[in-house]
Amino acid sequence: MIRRPTTKEVAALAEVSVATVSYVLNGKEHRVTEQTRQRVLAAAEELGYVRSSAARSLRLRRTERVCLVVGSIGVPAYDQLARDLTEVADEVGYGVMTIVVDSPARAGKAVDLLRQHVADGALVAPSVPLSAEQLRVLADLPLVVMSNAVTPDGFDVVRTTEASACAEALDHLATTGRRRVAFLAHDSDLAGEPSERYAAYLDAVDRHGLDPLVVVGADDRVAAYEATHTVLRDRPDAIFAASDRAAITAILALRDAGVSVPDDVAVVGVGNLEEGRITRPPLTTVGPPAMDFHDAARLLLDRVLATEAPAGRVLTTEWTFIRRGSA
Repeated sequence: MIRRPTTKEVAALAEVSVATVSYVLNGKEHRVTEQTRQRVLAAAEELGYVRSSAARSLRLRRTERVCLVVGSIGVPAYDQLARDLTEVADEVGYGVMTIVVDSPARAGKAVDLLRQHVADGALVAPSVPLSAEQLRVLADLPLVVMSNAVTPDGFDVVRTTEASACAEALDHLATTGRRRVAFLAHDSDLAGEPSERYAAYLDAVDRHGLDPLVVVGADDRVAAYEATHTVLRDRPDAIFAASDRAAITAILALRDAGVSVPDDVAVVGVGNLEEGRITRPPLTTVGPPAMDFHDAARLLLDRVLATEAPAGRVLTTEWTFIRRGSA
């Protein structure tokens, strides 16, 4: 093993005390002269000294990082969430780690890790399979949960008006004459309690007397492409996809099958990805005006840095039906 230089060795080379080295390396330069500061920094660089983050965490009783808990890797919304959280964390000198929770077993492991305080707080992305009981267990950790299904209980909640926006999109399909509307679902939409998107679809089927067609395939682009070709056998006149990623892929699959969008089949997605603006035709979708998670990130860092934990708060992000060329 390569031995790491110590502060004692830095102090000896710079001909100062260990306390002086500590002042310089921990940003307390006002306690030393500029000449001394430069001598300490030069000695640290010569020796290749690197501060121990573990030791610093023990001393400060914090890790100076936050955790992003997501359901998978490669989801555009999760990617944007990670970017926005990293930007906000950078502003206060914090880092970001990520834990993927895509099963009950991994949910249990994530709870165990977070209870060991591997991070000073956590932001739980939408659709992550953590139970209400697991969230309560984590409530002593600064926590922000992005969900319409949970109530603040020692943590903050970020909600959306997703259900009403999805209902408006489905109403539009029905009132413009679409009767065989297929739902292109994630696996999670159909597991246990129906997701809000699937619930909105089922409600629209009931209210408008639509012919229900449900196909799983929204979890990745290949699955969405294959699922679109599969559902074409049932001759739908519209596809309501559980994500923009799946809807964009559906447009490509329909084009390759010689099906006109929206003349033969209308397509609606969920999420309002920027990519949807440049599809041909541009994607009709449901989502926020822009995919921006800075407010959720600031909610977490505010809770992490608070000297006294605030009561559970609710932040609501407005979603709308965004009509473009695909429907």
